[in-house]
Amino acid sequence: MERSLKLLSREMTVTRLIILAGLVFLLFYNWAFFQKVLEVYPLTMKNAGFLASLALMLWAFFVFLMSLVCYRRTAKPILVFFLLLSSFAAYFMDTYGVIIDDSMLRNVMKTDLNESLDLLSLRMVLYFLLLGLLPAVLVMAVRLRPQSLRQAVKQRLLLSVGSLFTGVALIFAFGSTYASFFREHKPLRYYTNPTYYIYSSIKVARQELAAPPGDARRIAEDAHLPEEHPHKELLIFVLGETARFDRFSLNGYERDTNPLLKKEEIYAFSNFWSCGTSTAVSVPCMFSIYDKDSYSESAVQSTENVLDVLKREGVEILWRDNNSDSKGVALRVPYENFRSPDKNPECDTECRDIGMLSGLQEYIDSHADSEMLIVLHTMGNHGPAYYKRYPESFEKFTPVCKTNQLEECSKDEIDNAYDNAILYTDYFLSEVIALLQRNSERFETSMIYISDHGESLGEHGLYLHGMPYMLSPETQRHVPAFMWFGETYDEIDRAAMASKLGRKYSHDNLFHTILGLLEIETSEYDREMDIVFGP
Repeated sequence: MERSLKLLSREMTVTRLIILAGLVFLLFYNWAFFQKVLEVYPLTMKNAGFLASLALMLWAFFVFLMSLVCYRRTAKPILVFFLLLSSFAAYFMDTYGVIIDDSMLRNVMKTDLNESLDLLSLRMVLYFLLLGLLPAVLVMAVRLRPQSLRQAVKQRLLLSVGSLFTGVALIFAFGSTYASFFREHKPLRYYTNPTYYIYSSIKVARQELAAPPGDARRIAEDAHLPEEHPHKELLIFVLGETARFDRFSLNGYERDTNPLLKKEEIYAFSNFWSCGTSTAVSVPCMFSIYDKDSYSESAVQSTENVLDVLKREGVEILWRDNNSDSKGVALRVPYENFRSPDKNPECDTECRDIGMLSGLQEYIDSHADSEMLIVLHTMGNHGPAYYKRYPESFEKFTPVCKTNQLEECSKDEIDNAYDNAILYTDYFLSEVIALLQRNSERFETSMIYISDHGESLGEHGLYLHGMPYMLSPETQRHVPAFMWFGETYDEIDRAAMASKLGRKYSHDNLFHTILGLLEIETSEYDREMDIVFGP
């Protein structure tokens, strides 16, 4: 360290600093990129020249980008900033195989402190110290040589043009291989660090700036309840978190992860798909009027959702949250945060989902003359600390992974911890049904459970979620979806429901299904999209 500081304390031009920084980014921050490249182009005599050219081209591209923004006064702060950020990006890409795209950045922006602490590990600290703090200190120790304006402009032109020419020459030298690389293996570039997260950050910023200001645009202004409406509806929507379709025994999983739900008349949909692979996308999407293809962050932010429509028509809405927040869905309806012992009576190492049922009967009693929709946003299977997601009494499958550093655990240990959290979800949903059963004489009661997205548990080297939708594995998109109806809910054609269990549905259907269950009539309602009352 002392030797490095003495070496770098000598005078150095900005040009030399940029060239060295580009080499450092290439060698130490792009292991995930080259690992993915080697999966497609194995290291053979045939591929050796192309792989060397790819490394040189990536270095030239880094140098070209930095030459545009790094000058004598800006070089140090800009390089330090990107070294620190890139150390975290490298950690998550190397450890979990994730991509830092715009969706992932939105997740980061909307992640609270508790979720961030779940991700903290010794390995993350080491990445930050060795790839972030140490090189940042070395950069700050550099003494930049003063140059005349003429010298600075001349060197900068040579650096910019030279790096750009190098990249173009390499592409022409290996033209046919690069044509295949860019056309058929486009996703590989998503792993470049820091270039792809810079691109994604610009994309997010443009989307945020494009979002129209002011109040949300009203939808379904013709919505109303029918004149003849003898029964009051009580619908509880349980918003699952990070639950995989294939880990519920109701869906055919060989382990009995649903010992309580299997005793109930549950309609389990086997072909249900998420709108996104992250909470920040899926939750606003599923409550919005937009389908997956027309969804955008700016459109959802500027438009009312189904909760707003229901509230306007006198439906009592309550959102209880044991997750981070509602991702903007519950901004205009009553919202209660159950992440704190001040509100949630069921807290040990963390506050439990079951605590959201506390006082709920009293709430129902106080609104007995109204239609009701209650949303319970669960902590569910939020990773990577799956072992924290359930009380000790639910640790049925052992041994379990007792750390958030999933790479230190075996596949069986990760699976066991994850399945125990599913077992706890089974208990929570059974308690929701018990609550509804106690109110079935006064209301037409129903429960919907749908997860926001799935999870990767080490398959193909991937962990967690948030991959770009087109690249994501099925485990991140195929989600569990269950429905339950009280015995007095006479309008439900149970035989018809049973015939729909294999049909393909998605988060797009939720908007219309909720309107249908609460009997809201509006031109925005599409009966074809209603899972319950549709064809």
